[in-house]
Amino acid sequence: MTNKQEKNYALPIIMMILLFGMISFVTNLAAPMGVVLKAQFNVSNFAGLLGNAANFIAYAVMGIPSGILLQRVGYKKTALIAIAVGFIGVGIQYLSGYAGQEAAFGVYLAGAFVAGFSMCLLNTVVNPMLNTLGGSGNKGNQLIQVGGSFNSVMATLTPMIVGMLIGDAAKARITDIFPFMYAAMIVFAVVFIVMWLVNIPEPHAEQSSEPLGKLISGAVKFRHFILGALGIFVYVGVEVGTPGILNLFLVDPNIPNPLNTTTAGFVAGTYWLLMLIGRLVGASIGGKVSSKAMLSAASATGLLLVLCAILSPSSTEVSLPVLKSVDGVTSFGFLDVPVNAAFLVLIGLCTSIMWGSIFNLAVEGLGKYLTAASGIFMVLVCGGGILPALQGWIADVAGYLTSYWVIFAGLAYLLFYALIGSKNVNKDIPVA
Repeated sequence: MTNKQEKNYALPIIMMILLFGMISFVTNLAAPMGVVLKAQFNVSNFAGLLGNAANFIAYAVMGIPSGILLQRVGYKKTALIAIAVGFIGVGIQYLSGYAGQEAAFGVYLAGAFVAGFSMCLLNTVVNPMLNTLGGSGNKGNQLIQVGGSFNSVMATLTPMIVGMLIGDAAKARITDIFPFMYAAMIVFAVVFIVMWLVNIPEPHAEQSSEPLGKLISGAVKFRHFILGALGIFVYVGVEVGTPGILNLFLVDPNIPNPLNTTTAGFVAGTYWLLMLIGRLVGASIGGKVSSKAMLSAASATGLLLVLCAILSPSSTEVSLPVLKSVDGVTSFGFLDVPVNAAFLVLIGLCTSIMWGSIFNLAVEGLGKYLTAASGIFMVLVCGGGILPALQGWIADVAGYLTSYWVIFAGLAYLLFYALIGSKNVNKDIPVA
């Protein structure tokens, strides 16, 4: 039976793993696109990060509706809708390359917003669908880990490839990213066709007799959940803002030794590579170390790294092992980068385990309110757009390194949540 199931579902399993990668690609394209928007439209760092903000704010709009849609039409139809919306979103961004200069910026932002709808929907369905296709249990969990690893690989490659496509940052245009957009639309189209044609099982979803509104009202009565939901908002902002602003910082002509966009993308990509490594390490020790301990250690270490980055002089350089581009030749080796960048890249090891730790702490003891809590979490992923935009505004006003006080404050909050805010003080509330 197992062999038959693996044979029948091999193709849709591959498609779902590709969707894991597409989530990462579309999400992580927005931040390095800030370099393009700054160059083409001569806008500030804040405006350059509006595409990233539009992508994440879509989560605030679609977080709860995505759960309602899932209940009404099921996982497969929700996935098909998400894929179609993703194709449209990337397509609108593609069309912005042909729009007139005055309209192109707005068209791109609209495309980023629509693509964000898709990412929210996909985040709702890909984990349970892949788990079901794997037959649940250990096999299903293993496939989810494979999908998550591919997601991290795409997060690593996206800023690198964008940097290669841009070339000269001062001459960057949306049309430079067209090859990436072609690839994304092709993947969406292929996955849609396969998912449409293949008959696959629906993940089992427990139905509650209570209305969603009542479940949401119940979930928000738990203090540790509210503080944890805010922690998700802060965490995603920290995760996205750290490499996003770093990419802009490294190509700034005002720093002592600015990098070319390709090399800067590789340095930023190293942050995501360290996140992948951190996730693998976290998965290996997760059964022995508590979520509270992991979040505490990661937040405290991140605070120290950010403080070192802010206070260190940009003129001081260290060698960082990274892919680099010199005179058009790409190779792996040691690259001299500002010491600030090295500290910021290392934060990837800290952020790697935070999502799971925050989620586990925030939903502990919620019982029947867990589903509603997950929907609220999806809404607050919008922090990945709001906090980096705030950071970009501070960078415009006071400088790139000063903007990392936003990251410092976020990590300080996460440390507070791990040590104090995660305690469930509402155990008297019935959850059955």
